[in-house]
Amino acid sequence: MKKNEDLFAHKSKSWDMNSKRVQNAKGIAELIVKNIKLDKSMELMDFGASTGLLSYFVAPFVKKIVAVDNSPSMLLEFEAKCDEFACETEVIEKDLSVDTLDRTFDGVISSMTIHHLEDIIALFEKLYTMVKDGGFIAIADLDSEDGSFHSDNTGVHHHGFDREALQLIAENAGFKDVKFDLASTIDKPHRTFTVFLLTAVK
Repeated sequence: MKKNEDLFAHKSKSWDMNSKRVQNAKGIAELIVKNIKLDKSMELMDFGASTGLLSYFVAPFVKKIVAVDNSPSMLLEFEAKCDEFACETEVIEKDLSVDTLDRTFDGVISSMTIHHLEDIIALFEKLYTMVKDGGFIAIADLDSEDGSFHSDNTGVHHHGFDREALQLIAENAGFKDVKFDLASTIDKPHRTFTVFLLTAVK
């Protein structure tokens, strides 16, 4: 089977230069820290970690972050700056849409990743098995949009999400106390997009 093409290879070097992207990750991280009781014993997975923007802002509050992404070029950027992170880090190249990871975590964080995965039901079921009892998920992504957020929709399977539909998927996977908050807004020339943070516990 041919290895998946790295759709982010040409973007990885300049990814963190986008100030909107940095502000978005910072806003999401601040909301995670506010809504979830993190502590320095915790090991989290950053699903779709990319270059580590979200991890960077969450790192001071936990013991370790395991960066999981299917883009080797993005993970190289993550590794290049992991000395700047205020916690231990580990990098795993894996595509959770097709593979499994036989690990459990105190929590899973994710930013702007799940719209790239086709089967959201299967993803939430997989995340449920990877979260320890009493653990949490904190997943940020776009509210439903018209498909104009990305200039190129290659690799985009969902134009944002309807919150009620996503809550049902999370609950059907077994998660409890599913909540949504507005994490940030992203202004583009043609319109403003809203980003939610979904939190839930196992």
